[in-house]
Parts: sequence; C-alpha cells; structure tokens
Amino acid sequence: MNIIGRLTRDAEVRNLSNEKQVVNFSIATNDNYRNKQGEPVEQTTYFECAYWISPKVADFLTKGTLVELSGRAYTSAWIGKDGKPHAGLNFHTSQIKVHSGRKKAESNSAGSNKTTKKEIGNSKSNENDKDDDLPL
Repeated sequence: MNIIGRLTRDAEVRNLSNEKQVVNFSIATNDNYRNKQGEPVEQTTYFECAYWISPKVADFLTKGTLVELSGRAYTSAWIGKDGKPHAGLNFHTSQIKVHSGRKKAESNSAGSNKTTKKEIGNSKSNENDKDDDLPL
C-alpha cells in the first residue's frame, strides 16, 4: 500500500531494549470530494508511522515534508490513562520517498526554495520522476 502526505512533526529515533532502533513519525493525508448534496468535503487522515531499516532517515523527515510511503496499514485500540477508549491508524513503513521539503510558503519565508526527492528503503533513486502531480 502507498500513501502520500506531509509530516505533522519531526521524526524521532527510539532506542529499544534489544539494541534495535525505530524511527517514529506522523503524517497527514488529505482527500477532497463532493458529498451527495454537491458540497465540497475535505477529509484529513492521520497515520502514526514506524520505519525500522535505518535511523539515518530521521535527518530528512522534518515537519511539513511531503513523503510517499510504501508499507502496510493497521489499526490499534487502547484504553488511555483517562480510562477512555482510543483508536488510531498506524503504518509500518518499508520504503520512503521524500518528494520535497516544507510547504512552499514555509520554505520561502525561511529563505530556501530547494526541493528534494530522495528514495529511501530499497537503495534506488529515480531522479527522472516528475512530482508536479503531487498534492501540496
């Protein structure tokens, strides 16, 4: 399964007790459609993501970065400290394509107009791909 979205926070590397490391981050995906009444509807879905292959990827995964992820989605449910039930969508990431840095408005205000496209996970890079059809 592939999903495309923007990071909602900077990636974090966690060290586990078995000497493994996992990169955790969150992305938001947007879906726009019209309901039966013809009114536009924008739906945002949030995924908590985990990447186990290399902790170095955390350097590229900063808030606002547009990424395309390959992997598998699953749900989780738990009882919070408040005693209430909670649920979430998770994504076990096997491949990451970084399509650009922060949103254009944010990068212009920061003085950087550079966009990057990197593929992480299977050691392939395809610089010939065009990303003009990707959501902003």
